[in-house]
Amino acid sequence: MIGKLNIDNFWAVIPAGGSGTRLWPLSRSTAPKFLRDLTGSGRSLLQETHDRLVPLVSDRFLVVTGAAHEDAVLEQLPDLAGGTTAGGVLAEPTPRDSMAAIGLAAAVLELRDPDAVMGSFAADHVITRAKKFTEAVHTAAEVARDGWLVTIGIQPTFASSAYGYIHEAGPLEGHSKAGLVDSFVEKPSAEVAHGYLANGGYRWNAGMFVVRPTVLLDLLAAEDPEFAQGLRAIAAKPETIGAVWPTLPKIAVDTAVAEPAAAAGRVAVVPADFGWDDVGDFDSLAALLDAALTVDNEGPTVLGDHHLVKAIESSGLVVPNSGRVIAVVGLEDVVVVDTPDAVLVTTRERAQQVKQLVAGLQKDGDADLT
Repeated sequence: MIGKLNIDNFWAVIPAGGSGTRLWPLSRSTAPKFLRDLTGSGRSLLQETHDRLVPLVSDRFLVVTGAAHEDAVLEQLPDLAGGTTAGGVLAEPTPRDSMAAIGLAAAVLELRDPDAVMGSFAADHVITRAKKFTEAVHTAAEVARDGWLVTIGIQPTFASSAYGYIHEAGPLEGHSKAGLVDSFVEKPSAEVAHGYLANGGYRWNAGMFVVRPTVLLDLLAAEDPEFAQGLRAIAAKPETIGAVWPTLPKIAVDTAVAEPAAAAGRVAVVPADFGWDDVGDFDSLAALLDAALTVDNEGPTVLGDHHLVKAIESSGLVVPNSGRVIAVVGLEDVVVVDTPDAVLVTTRERAQQVKQLVAGLQKDGDADLT
């Protein structure tokens, strides 16, 4: 039964890609973070994303993922297999970045449902206030029906240099809960980010876009006609994906469409504050888990079996994922991640540098560890 939260002809598109290198060795290319339970809920990030969207879309899902992860996605979301749902899984032969992934879903929906509005929501983000999220998506879908490319802008809680920003130029005529976007800004320096917060007109770019499929593809065609034509060709004849897909540009949706569309006055933003986190590294994971605690505990936060962690006068994050006991003595803000074939020891402050370590492993020929 479709409930009152359901949005007519609204489709959830879930790009499920990336390897989450800053969460190595917990996240690997063969088992990336969206397939992992990083909140201790018993559900993976992908499953949590699916769960919060079900009330809005019922069974109207398209998950776009790499061919290597198709089976794992279907194992976690079995309703997407075998025609038991209106949607399904679109498997990318190779990674081509977010424009190709989201654009392919748009091309499929353009043919499948002429009245469709699609919302693209990453598979590996955490949202803690479901009601506020639902309200924002309802507003975004309403604005998108009028032909806007709509992004959901997150209220910044600190001056982050790890996120991109959206600048709101003023109110959007005809929609009291939305604003007009004039620019997207790449990850700024900490000093510039502090200025953004002081200014008050900037919001975090969480990469959430709501739009009518044809509007998205036409905006892409205005910048790169062959790209849009290629996506539509694949949707019309899926058997051609092997030949066409490698010819598509490798570019993010922000660069390919959102930035030029904002400059042309075609982008709207719905401001929102619903407890969003992209779980970008072990520092943000530790903060997320700490915030979810209902009882104060001494020692480090543990993701996994608490009985495997023995700590004295220590703090930080410990992930026992190999079955071994981990002992930590006299270390502050430490990060210890223990897996069967690799152990990471760092600090929360240096968590962003884990990505460099993974790049080094790949360069040294240890790709089997990544």
